[in-house]
Amino acid sequence: MPLIQLQCVDFSVGGPLLLEHVDLTIESGERVCVVGRNGEGKSTLLRLLAGEIRPDDGEVRVQGGVRVAKLAQEVPQDARGSVFEVVAAGLGDLGVLLARYHHLLEVHDPNEHDLDALGAVQAQIEAQHGWDMDRRVSQVLERLELPADADFAALSGGMKRRVLLAQALVCAPDVLLLDEPTNHLDVTAIQWLEEFLRGAPFSLVFVTHDRSFLRALATRIVEIDRGVVTTWPGDYDNYLRRREERLHAQAQANALFDKKLAQEEVWIRQGIKARRTRNEGRVRALQAMRRERAQRREVSDTARMTLATAQASGKKVIEAKSVDYAWGDKVMLRDFSTTILRGDRVGILGPNGSGKSTLLKLFLGHLQPQRGTVELGTGLQVAYFDQHRASLREDWNALDNVAEGREYIELEGQRKHVLGYLQDFLFSPERARAPITRLSGGERNRLLLAKLFAQPSNLLVMDEPTNDLDVETLELLEELLAGYHGTLLLVSHDREFIDNVVTSTLVLEGNGRVGEYVGGYADWLRQRRPERPAEAIKREPEPNGVVTPSASSPRRKLSYKDVRELELLPARIETLEKEIAAGTQAMHDPAFFRQDGAAIAAANEALAALQIELDAAYVRWQELEG
Repeated sequence: MPLIQLQCVDFSVGGPLLLEHVDLTIESGERVCVVGRNGEGKSTLLRLLAGEIRPDDGEVRVQGGVRVAKLAQEVPQDARGSVFEVVAAGLGDLGVLLARYHHLLEVHDPNEHDLDALGAVQAQIEAQHGWDMDRRVSQVLERLELPADADFAALSGGMKRRVLLAQALVCAPDVLLLDEPTNHLDVTAIQWLEEFLRGAPFSLVFVTHDRSFLRALATRIVEIDRGVVTTWPGDYDNYLRRREERLHAQAQANALFDKKLAQEEVWIRQGIKARRTRNEGRVRALQAMRRERAQRREVSDTARMTLATAQASGKKVIEAKSVDYAWGDKVMLRDFSTTILRGDRVGILGPNGSGKSTLLKLFLGHLQPQRGTVELGTGLQVAYFDQHRASLREDWNALDNVAEGREYIELEGQRKHVLGYLQDFLFSPERARAPITRLSGGERNRLLLAKLFAQPSNLLVMDEPTNDLDVETLELLEELLAGYHGTLLLVSHDREFIDNVVTSTLVLEGNGRVGEYVGGYADWLRQRRPERPAEAIKREPEPNGVVTPSASSPRRKLSYKDVRELELLPARIETLEKEIAAGTQAMHDPAFFRQDGAAIAAANEALAALQIELDAAYVRWQELEG
């Protein structure tokens, strides 16, 4: 039996129906991704499922006893208190009582406890059988690795979203609704969320622009296109293939219809001249065709982005030498050196707070290194996409933000009117003149791209440009950046976007270390591996003969047993690598496969066991060396 069912649902916000005759069911245990362009009604559909709004027509049925929870797209501005209090708020009035009880218990001196208040709150909790819910809050906090006593306001954006996820989970939902859950999360947090949701016992309905996240989770795709909701069983790649087939068939059918309509229009005009009486049935059919053509909703336009480029810069764009930078006690860069050449497309990866935006500002000269130097090349014209959209003036409309007093924009040697240019970024004249405060997150990102691309540049710096963009716009932006003739510096947590655009990556790996790798995110995953242990724990004698540990050797105090194990690990790892290499080489010999099946299977199992042992040795070495 369906958990939630929409029957002939219509919903409008003025103009054509946003959702028209929607029939949709959510079954137990499935993970449904809702896709569609910005403004098609994805968030509206989630709000209908959550019961936050009611349809204009039709019915939303929720099976008796089914609990529905929703994680909002933005962090609420009014969320206050400790993590425990915010999570407990998901239980309603009972959660307020539990938060009050824990707040009263926080007094360190037992003599200062307000026993009367504690007794009153405890009695109310017992009357509602609330102690089971108290344990559930603690279990959810433990499962999501959240500090109960931490101040919610002081947390990072990624941790705040994890707390809000805990708030949604504490009511033990049967259906969880997630609207853009990966926004502002770093790659590590996104991977954690993927693993958590893949093993969750509830049904999931989510909206996301992150294609890697979508592919990892979705078991069914629900598409919203021109008000029509269509469901596609299977994964995302199957949906893409079948959608193209449907759009092709639709285009052919529309072309045949339009051809017939044009022929009938010619007939009725000729018929008036040719005879006094006409075939009234044919006339009525023509009128019906006219009505059908008038009601047809065309496929939404795709953005047509153009990127203004300047003359080529010098060959060397940025050179950093032995750069150190710390923020308070936190070391972000230590002895960092790199050279970025003209035409490089460099991705920058790292956890939230690791210093990605700081690195960009050091590259651009907005910040000065505390040690070392950063030199910019010659002939640079920089265009900078700021993730906080600080360059957009709130008191101007979209037209003024891009035009800045101009009527025309120069693009590739051609003049284009600003309104026409904004229409390429899907802003109608009315939308272009609307106050910027009325624009959605996706529209603001498109507007910032329009403003950025109107500036001639040969060094393009983009800090989180993918948030809130729909998949079609993301793919177009990928193509544009891949063909950019200048130099690109890109910060993004969208793994597929990074893979499709950059030629190399800088990864902030912690403790001031920055790794440099060829290729994108997937290439980094393949290449990363700890340094050779023998090199990492190498000792260098000082002039007085005292042996001093190198900078990469263990700094915490180890037991004698641990020190002995650490000394033996390099030799053990080297032995395992030699055995694996020898076993692999033996398998390449054609004579290997002339053995019986049992011997071949045994050799494969032995090689797999050696690989597992080698991986475990590397993990143990990292633990001890760290």
